[in-house]
Amino acid sequence: MAPQVFLITGTSTGFGNELVKKCLSEGDKVVATARNSSKLKFDNTTKDNFLAVDLDVTEQKSIDNAFEKALSQFGRVDVVVNNAGYGLAGEFESLSEKQIRTQMEINFFGLLDVTRKALQVMREVNKPQGGKIQQITSIGGQRGVPNFSLYCASKWAVEGFTEALSHELKPEWNIKLTCVEPGGFRTDWAGRSMEFGERHPVITHLSLAEWRGTAGADNLQAYDHMDAKKTMGERHGTQAGDPVKGARAMWEIAQLLSPPLRTVIGSDAYKAIMGKIKTYGEEYPKYQELAESTDVEGYQRPT
Repeated sequence: MAPQVFLITGTSTGFGNELVKKCLSEGDKVVATARNSSKLKFDNTTKDNFLAVDLDVTEQKSIDNAFEKALSQFGRVDVVVNNAGYGLAGEFESLSEKQIRTQMEINFFGLLDVTRKALQVMREVNKPQGGKIQQITSIGGQRGVPNFSLYCASKWAVEGFTEALSHELKPEWNIKLTCVEPGGFRTDWAGRSMEFGERHPVITHLSLAEWRGTAGADNLQAYDHMDAKKTMGERHGTQAGDPVKGARAMWEIAQLLSPPLRTVIGSDAYKAIMGKIKTYGEEYPKYQELAESTDVEGYQRPT
């Protein structure tokens, strides 16, 4: 395949950073974005193969500006990799309203806005039409993981959005969507990039009147059977996945003429998704009779 122009969000560390390196080594052109792109440093870059651009996915003007600069320098954008995002860990009740909304704002709504702009560019600017959009979701976008209720919610939202969107695009636009679902990789995701719940659920044995008078009493942990910081501290650096190899897999997916709508990367993710599929295959048939009992009398089911 001829060299492609990649626009990658979240390239300061982790997958994004490694994917920039892989693309450059393969002769592709790269628009690397970060909230502060002045800190981005990569080897063997010139104005002919590399552009660093500030991008805050929560600001539409910032998104528009990044694409405009990419088009000005390279004339088209072939592959957009929605990699920007972060992990939020902790029991659901430990997450503040602000933390919940920020998680969705960056991991989901920001991705929506980048995707919208990418679609416009690939359909209306690229000659010939077409391109590929990779949504870097997670195995947590296919199964619920304790301590990650909101993170999983943000990734499930991306999965549902992307699948529905894939059915809206005209084939002649030649725009391909892929949800890339990593398992655990040895990036900063579980380390310094992780955010933890800032509220402290309590166990109370008080009357309603007494309970109403104890606002702020948060000494007793209701979830004393869980410890997100301890769990992630033990997991960080022991994951199965190598981020260099993960980035290589993302690059390889971008070389496919017809990439899949979904694919996991990581042996742990593969094991997890196959287990989930097996569970679905066992659980849903148990309730087939119940499911089919709700049709209108005389309804003819399509074959």
